[in-house]
Amino acid sequence: MHPELKHSESQISTVSNPPRRQFTRQRRQLTAGERRHYARMASLHLSKLQQRLPKNARIGLYYDGFGELPTQPLLTWCQGLGYLPYLPVVGSLSRASDGSDDKHLRFVPIYQSKLLNIPTRIHSLGMKQNHHRRLLWARELDVIICPLVAVDLNGNRMGMGGGFYDTTLGKSYRSGAKRPLKIGWCYDFQVVEQLQRQPWDVPLDGLITPSGIRWF
Repeated sequence: MHPELKHSESQISTVSNPPRRQFTRQRRQLTAGERRHYARMASLHLSKLQQRLPKNARIGLYYDGFGELPTQPLLTWCQGLGYLPYLPVVGSLSRASDGSDDKHLRFVPIYQSKLLNIPTRIHSLGMKQNHHRRLLWARELDVIICPLVAVDLNGNRMGMGGGFYDTTLGKSYRSGAKRPLKIGWCYDFQVVEQLQRQPWDVPLDGLITPSGIRWF
C-alpha cells in the first residue's frame, strides 16, 4: 500500500484486502518458542492499558489458537492485578429471532490460572470455548481483547469472517458507549496500512503488539 493514500471513507471502499491465509500461514510458521517470546514482549506494554482501567476491571480474553499471539500472559496479568478475566461463549442463546444462529458473544469467568487447564468444548468453527451458567454481556465488561487476522493504522480489524465480535459490539459502538474498550492483541506483521471497512465493522480503540501500544 502506497504511503500517499489518504484514509477517507470514499477511498476505503476501494481497498482490496489481502487474503486471510497470508497472515494465518505466517502465524503458523512461528515456533512455540517464538510465539511465547513475542507474547512476553507484548505483555511489557500492558502497563499502559492499566492506566485506563478501573480497579477490579472486567476483561474479556480469548483462547489463542490457529497460531495467534498467546493470550496466557494476558490472563497472568489480569490475575496479578486483581482484574476479573472472562472468556467468550459463541451462540450462548439458542437462536436469533429470525431463525439464524445467534452470533452474540457472552462471557464466562475464569477461575483457573492457566488457560490450558480450563475445560473446553470445540465450537463448529474450531474455536475452544468454556460453558458456565454465569454469563455476562459484552457491555458489562470494561475491556475486550479482540482476536484478529489483520488490523490497519486506523484500527480497522479483519477477523476470521464469522462476524461474532462485530455483532456483539455493534450496538454499543453505534451508541457511542465508551465501554467496553476494544483492544487488539497480535504480532507486528499483522498490522497493515489500510483495510477495507464495511458499514457493520467495529474498529478497535487500541492495539498491543510486541513493538508497542497504540490508540486510535
